[in-house]
Amino acid sequence: MKHLFYFLTTIGVALVLGGCSSMKINDYQGTTPVLNLESYFNGPIKAWGILQDRSGKVTRRFDITMVGTWKDGVGTLEEDFVFYDGEKQHRTWTITKTGDNTYEGRAGDIIGIATGKSSGHAMQWAYDMDLTVDGSTYRIHFDDWMFQMNDGVLINRSYLKKFGITMAELTIFMQKQ
Repeated sequence: MKHLFYFLTTIGVALVLGGCSSMKINDYQGTTPVLNLESYFNGPIKAWGILQDRSGKVTRRFDITMVGTWKDGVGTLEEDFVFYDGEKQHRTWTITKTGDNTYEGRAGDIIGIATGKSSGHAMQWAYDMDLTVDGSTYRIHFDDWMFQMNDGVLINRSYLKKFGITMAELTIFMQKQ
């Protein structure tokens, strides 16, 4: 009974903490350099990333080459991932500008539509994806944040969540070529 109490208490605390994010996109209003999605994701980009588990341990490393193009408010972003264990992945995003600071994105492995909003130097994306881990597939929610830096650098931090609990974190450093 004691173990059940500790288990339920731990789950309860995790759900409360996982659901309480104080970061809001409007917190970045007026900050510079301003992230302009159409400009940044136009042309070639080189990127490097890591995936960390809940404990912070780096479980995967990878490189990405990207090429973006835009026409009439619609962007296409081709991403080629090369993981350090030899796995390769390709993803094509179609991004549509839906308002002054709002976007929608689609990709073959994204469930439904990704929604994005920018403000100042930041952008937040939200979407779901089915991820396969050790032979099992899990539907994961991505709380994806991008931050424009100087010198053509963009930092992407993604919080991968299941039932509102952050299960892993993804960090990508991008640089325009």
